[in-house]
Amino acid sequence: MFILPKVSLCMIVKNEEENIERCLASVQPFVDEMIVVDTGSTDQTISICKAAGAKVYPFQWNNHFAEARNYSLDQASGEWILWMDGDEVLEVSAESCWKEKLAEETEHILNVHLVNYMGESPDPNETYHIAHPRLFRNGIGLRFLYHIHEALNVEEIFAGERALKKIKQHDGLTIHHYGYLQSHTIAKQKSERNLHMLLHELTLDNNNPWTEYHLASEYYRLEKYKQAYEFVNLSIARFLRKDKLPPSLLYKLKYSCLISLGSIDGIPAAIDKAIIMYPDYVDLYFYKGVALYLSNLHSLALDVFEQCLLLGEDNIQHLTLKGAGSFHAWYYKGLCLEKLGKFEAAVEAYKEALRLYPNYFHAAEALTRLEKSGQHSGTKE
Repeated sequence: MFILPKVSLCMIVKNEEENIERCLASVQPFVDEMIVVDTGSTDQTISICKAAGAKVYPFQWNNHFAEARNYSLDQASGEWILWMDGDEVLEVSAESCWKEKLAEETEHILNVHLVNYMGESPDPNETYHIAHPRLFRNGIGLRFLYHIHEALNVEEIFAGERALKKIKQHDGLTIHHYGYLQSHTIAKQKSERNLHMLLHELTLDNNNPWTEYHLASEYYRLEKYKQAYEFVNLSIARFLRKDKLPPSLLYKLKYSCLISLGSIDGIPAAIDKAIIMYPDYVDLYFYKGVALYLSNLHSLALDVFEQCLLLGEDNIQHLTLKGAGSFHAWYYKGLCLEKLGKFEAAVEAYKEALRLYPNYFHAAEALTRLEKSGQHSGTKE
């Protein structure tokens, strides 16, 4: 019988009294210690953490997220480290036996399913999904880098091909992240703070192409699409100069910016080049379909949305929009069919979108409009 490994939760927090109790309650049954580094809370965060059984360590804030995170690692005694934020919640499937799997694990770092909630309130259908490295062995030299949007030094520790291979997924663990909800973002003025720190990071000449990507993401969240487009292109160019394939989510953001700007000319042909690099990334097909639809190429767009439905959205190795391979694709399929005069088929597409997402306002509106028009009732397919 094998001995279950000891797991340490490592977190950094500041003024998280609204979220931290829920976060720690979700994790406490599954870890052996909870390490919380506080960077200057003035609310009840520290007392809530201590009441939940966490070990709390103060850290003098120095505008450097990675250093704060690394301080949390220094306090951990577990064989494995699970790192999270205060606005996240851990979900462990009952049948996962995740610690038993850790005991037999040969890898040193593992991805966890991360769900980012967007919009006004936590709706599971308004989310992005991605596999994210949140579990790793303690004491092997893994540390966090960069002032903001800190990342693990995987390439430094696992030099060569090992660093470039796909990180294994640990099934059974899901982290739900609520920090991108508009209420949270506005309350903390998170995007403004992040922009300030990222612009400072640019001056440090650390040759990190992720800095421009994160700047682009912040500008996109602020609906400043022109700046977002400029920075995501800079990020892509920097990856290429380093002889590295730009990650798939850069192309997703690039074409999302162009669609938001209304600059759709040439998108389908350009996005095809990204699809050659990432043929299993449903979001690229989805944006291609949207661009074709907006270009009034409805028959071609219809074919692409069919591809989206065939691909589905289970591949979280890419940052994936919930619905890109399901209800959003069905909705746009309905729009294309409607433009092509296939009204009965359009009605069925809208109904399928609503079956998958009952509160899908746009699909409900389209279905009501079409049914009221009476066009669908006499159409022959």
